[in-house]
Amino acid sequence: MNCLMCGQPGAPFSTPDERHYLRCHACDLIWLDPALRLDQAEERAFYLTHENDVFDEGYRRFLSRLAEPLLGKLTPGMRGLDFGCGPGPALANLLLGAGMKMAVYDPAFWPDARQLARTYDFITCTEVTEHLHAPRTELDRLWARLKPGGWLGIMTGLLDDAPPFETWHYRRDPTHVVFFARHTFECWAEQVGGACEHPGPNVVLIKKACR
Repeated sequence: MNCLMCGQPGAPFSTPDERHYLRCHACDLIWLDPALRLDQAEERAFYLTHENDVFDEGYRRFLSRLAEPLLGKLTPGMRGLDFGCGPGPALANLLLGAGMKMAVYDPAFWPDARQLARTYDFITCTEVTEHLHAPRTELDRLWARLKPGGWLGIMTGLLDDAPPFETWHYRRDPTHVVFFARHTFECWAEQVGGACEHPGPNVVLIKKACR
């Protein structure tokens, strides 16, 4: 099976718990064997077990790992999209409080497709990309919604910042099906004309060229 991001051949490997994965040696992506994915209803049921309260201070501190460096790139009044916001759009609420104009979209909880037809100064994806069955398709779609000079902010468990994959707790979440390295995002950004920054662990900011 070819890589879900760059299209190069993937090499199969298994972990001690007999979960089967593929690894791309070109861009470093790792993804779960598609036969082992949950269906849509099972995924939604699992998401509902997460306690992501919009006003929980611990959760807001967690989201600030992305929000703070991103806000340093923005000016009040800019329009953003929180893609994959989940049932409680905490990051959108945080950015609203910082003076931004926010829209939200989530296929399971906020499925308003009109939000994906507009353009934005910035788009955020926090704890989203690891769930995507077709990550290149989804990221390309978001990139097309960014205005020139806009920012795509991503937070996900990165392989660079993780323990050995075989023992990594993050991969044991049954809804986590694809795992990125910094190099994965850098390869994609180069292909679409973006530039990556890595302001902290598990955070990637990608700027779209002004022209």
